[in-house]
Amino acid sequence: MKQEEKVDFRLNREYCKACGICTALCPKKAISADDEGKPSMINEEACIMCRLCELRCPDFAIRIGRMQ
Repeated sequence: MKQEEKVDFRLNREYCKACGICTALCPKKAISADDEGKPSMINEEACIMCRLCELRCPDFAIRIGRMQ
């Protein structure tokens, strides 16, 4: 990902049931669980925008994209 592009990671906390699928599937470990077990972006620079977190979320709680 280019330096000037930022990741737009959005989590609908009401939909998320903290299953851990997104954090387990992240190939670069850019997402980690917070105190409630819900995902948060911890390393934006490592994110390769593969969107596995979004595509595999069973609750449709994650949306990910690029901000310019």
